[in-house]
Amino acid sequence: MIRTGSEYRDSIRGTREIHVNGGRVKDITIHPMFKPLVDIRARIYDMQHDPATRHIMAYQQDGEWHGINNRLPHTQSDWWDKRRATDTVLEDAGGIVTRVGDETVGEMWSLFDGQDVLNEVDPQFSENIRTHIGRVLHSDPFHVSANTDPKGDRSRPPQEQDPDMLLHVVKETDQGIVVRGAKYETAAAYANQAFTKPTIANWGDEAYSDYAVGFICDLDTPGLKFICRTGFAGRAPAEDYPLSNRFDEVDTLVVFDDVLVPWENVLFYRHTRAAMFMRATLHRYSAFAFTQRNLKFADMMIGAALFNVRQTGLDKLQAVQEKLAELACYREGINAHLTAAITLAERSPGGLIMPNQSLLYAGRVLASSQLHHMMHIARELCGGQICVTPDKAAFDAPETGPWLQKFYTVNEDWMADDRRKLLAFARDMLNSDYAGHRLTFQLFAQSPPFAHLAAVYRNFDWEGPMDFVKHAAGLSDRVMGETTRTAGDSAISRWFNTQATLKAAE
Repeated sequence: MIRTGSEYRDSIRGTREIHVNGGRVKDITIHPMFKPLVDIRARIYDMQHDPATRHIMAYQQDGEWHGINNRLPHTQSDWWDKRRATDTVLEDAGGIVTRVGDETVGEMWSLFDGQDVLNEVDPQFSENIRTHIGRVLHSDPFHVSANTDPKGDRSRPPQEQDPDMLLHVVKETDQGIVVRGAKYETAAAYANQAFTKPTIANWGDEAYSDYAVGFICDLDTPGLKFICRTGFAGRAPAEDYPLSNRFDEVDTLVVFDDVLVPWENVLFYRHTRAAMFMRATLHRYSAFAFTQRNLKFADMMIGAALFNVRQTGLDKLQAVQEKLAELACYREGINAHLTAAITLAERSPGGLIMPNQSLLYAGRVLASSQLHHMMHIARELCGGQICVTPDKAAFDAPETGPWLQKFYTVNEDWMADDRRKLLAFARDMLNSDYAGHRLTFQLFAQSPPFAHLAAVYRNFDWEGPMDFVKHAAGLSDRVMGETTRTAGDSAISRWFNTQATLKAAE
């Protein structure tokens, strides 16, 4: 059954060895650097019970309630429901949170699609993935993702350096496998379980490798150590840094010190083809949730910039309108790709409905590659005052407050306090340490740009443009080789055929 926020908090209290700032964390639910995100995740659980949001956040099946975002997508409407649920969460929170589960649970669905690959290794592994998907539906854990290793010397294979630089299996037992190494996992310290898997790796000529392992890790397992980066919450007053203090998702180096993983939690092992399949399809579903958050961030930039220019009437200037239009085009470009990815959804190899892969990955490239440029446009529209405005304490102090009230009051509608709040919001979103961290986080959370483009290359319909040019230029059939199509086999024709199949299935 779906959990409450209180049940979630209870589930992460315990004996975990969590370190931050050189000290041991006693209770992560009240620690100032972790509490803001723990509270947001607890709120998401409570929204599944709240009468005002339950119909958006949860669904009922066989007399049991489940979270919408954990539901396997079988129809296009499932994706519209997921999109609406995520928007509801972000709007309720008043900002963007990324690692809360909806963006990582989809990674397991890609293995559900690859059960034939898993069966080549051991049929038990495909059974394990079905079991764990069922557990997510029925027990509603906070599920996160573990990809990135400490790396080491990437010019050398892992076997030729400290073997622990990449997570690997050191022993097999009757109970399961014993693993050693480390993984970077955002939110791991306050989550319940992680889909732990290899990063992009150079396997060399090995068909089998102790590094080719994927499993579900219970984050309460003995032998795990959580070494967290310093959080942004509490480092500066919340009035001056409203986003840093509420939405920082703490990243963690999780050390696996000879950790036992039960066989029922192992999803693949010693099979590089399974590992490579997983890496190639990892974001088949989860890229949607990541890209949706870029859409919401675009809304935040537009809102902050528009409030700023309208205060003084600058929105009437053509140069300002053009910059606002650039932000709007960026926003609508993301929106169009997400909308089209659902509308032109495809049947996956495992029988699920996945967003149109070419459109989804192209939309992710747009959202990620242009983000830094859009942030700078928003900075320009917000003006230089976001980097020079004094903090709230100066506005409150009797010696300086009257002067700041005078110079920061724009008109009868925009008094100094609202002006200060807007500038503080824009500074934290665009100029702060937290803003820089979130921009860099795109390279970690969504994988690097070359991987984005590789995904587009693998999923774009290259034969469609070639077929058009073949006919337009009067080329012979042999230039197309084995990809020659019959009449009516265009990309759009094949899409209509797919849609007819999907409607029949629904």
